[in-house]
Formats: sequence, structure tokens, C-alpha cells
Amino acid sequence: MSGANASFLTGFVLLGFSDHPRLEAALFVFVLFFYLLTLLGNLAILAVSHLDPRLHTPMYFFLGNLSLLDLCFASSLAPQTLVNLRGPAKTISYGGCVVQLYVSLALGSTECVLLAVMALDRYVAVCRPLRYVVIMSPRLCQWLASASWLSGLANSLVHATLTLRLPLCGQRRLDHFICEVPALLKLACVDTTVNEAVLFVVSVLFLVIPPALILISYGLITRAVLRVRSAEARHKAFSTCSSHLTVVVIFYGTVIYMYLQPSDSSAQDQGKFVSLFYTTVTPTLNPLIYTLRNKDVKGALRRRLSGSPCVLRTRRAR
Repeated sequence: MSGANASFLTGFVLLGFSDHPRLEAALFVFVLFFYLLTLLGNLAILAVSHLDPRLHTPMYFFLGNLSLLDLCFASSLAPQTLVNLRGPAKTISYGGCVVQLYVSLALGSTECVLLAVMALDRYVAVCRPLRYVVIMSPRLCQWLASASWLSGLANSLVHATLTLRLPLCGQRRLDHFICEVPALLKLACVDTTVNEAVLFVVSVLFLVIPPALILISYGLITRAVLRVRSAEARHKAFSTCSSHLTVVVIFYGTVIYMYLQPSDSSAQDQGKFVSLFYTTVTPTLNPLIYTLRNKDVKGALRRRLSGSPCVLRTRRAR
């Protein structure tokens, strides 16, 4: 086997936070804590949005998709991160790296599009309330969700494949705690101009256009809400939309910093901690923000936890 393909046999060494050995034990507890919260929070939202008929609306349909995304995204990265933080062997097989790259890239790209779709849903709900049910029909919601998932999958197939085709000339030391595109590009022993151009185009498509559309949507929402005379209606609209906007700022802010950071070593070191926040904390914040700020979800959770028979009564009445 030639030096260019040595990584296929030996896998990669994930340097991760090895230059901060004293922090690794604390980071292990940090990642484990937030991963367990991610599992609990997102599984709870998936369960309650499926079981409670009052939550069978477009908003909670997209929220369920977001929870499924975060659940799968965290599960594709957190277990390997925990293994590397716990012991001295900080390695990942080549196959494991390939799977992690394809899956995490597909899910991350999907979330970029899905958040823009959710902004569209909020725009229609606030600015076209009388036609909301007609416009956001089940068929359109399914189409928008499918388009989000397929766009993420397409980006992953193209971008990850181009990255993995680069010869590494035996280099195995990956300066990250996950298999991530910018870190892999730095290992290549050939010109990566084409890959960097693809990365720039992808960044524009998934990290610039969706946030721009979201900002436009919320600008229109703000203008429409300010015209409402009822203070209670304005408060409800702002409360609902602020939850989504909080998720958007946290998600895009960390991802943009991660992909647009400069190449000096200190910035790379900071980028690892930002990546840790993006891959570990953000999937936890999504269900917490929506649950704590949304009366419908809190009410549904209380009914489920208390074993409220309201749904059974409704079915019997029918």
C-alpha cells in the first residue's frame, strides 16, 4: 500500500484536546452531560409531538424534524468524542471517519435549510394567519422537509466525496476531535484549490443564503406584528418567533465561526472549543429553548407526565 493510502489501513489520530490534558476529564463530563440532555430533550419532543393531537400542526412537524436531526447529529459525534477524551488512544478507523464525515455533514447541512423553512412557516403564521392552514398544507410541509433532508444529503455526497479523494501521503494526525472537512483538507499533500472553492460555494449556499432569508422573514414578521393593536397578540407572536431566532443565532454563529476562522494555531485552538459547543451544546439548547418558552409544548408534556386522560376522552366521545 502506498503512502497516499496508508490512512486507509491505519485510520487517523485525533489530536483533539491533547494539548490540554488537564481539561480532558472535565470535557468528558461536559460532553456526556449535554449528550444525555440531548437524548432526553429531543426524544421527549418527538414523543409528545407525535402523541398529542394538539401538536399536529406545521410548526411542530418541523420542530419534530429538528429534534430528529439534533438527535442523530449528536449521536454521530458524541460517542467517538467521549471515547477519545476518556483514554490515551485517540484514534478513529478510516471507515469510522468516513461514516462520521458523511453523516454529520449531511445532518448539519439539512439543519441549515430546515431552520430557513421554519422561518417561512413563522412568516406565514404571523403575516397570513387566515390562510395559514391552506398555505402550509400537509403536502407542502412534507415537501419542504424532504427538500431540506435531500439538500443536506446531496451536499454531503458531493463535498465529502471530493474531500476523501484527496491523497494524504500517509499523514494521519488530524488536528481536531472529529473528522471535519477543513481539518482533513489541511492533511492533503496536493493542491486543494478546487476543494476550497467548493467549500466556499457550499458556505454561501448553506451559511449565507438561509440566514439572509431568515432575516428577511423576521423583518417582515416584525413589521406585521408592530401593526397589531393587541399587546397580548404582539407578545405571543414575539415570544414564539424569539425562540426560533435564538436557535438560529446560536447555530449559525458557531458554524460560521468554525468554517471561517483564520488559519493560525491560536484561532484553530479556539475553533475546537467553538466546534465542541456547536456539536454538543446546540443540539441540547434546541429542545430546551422551544420547551421552556412554548406553552403548548409545556402543556403537552404536563398532560403526558400526569397521565391526563383528555385524549382518551376525546376518542371515546367520537
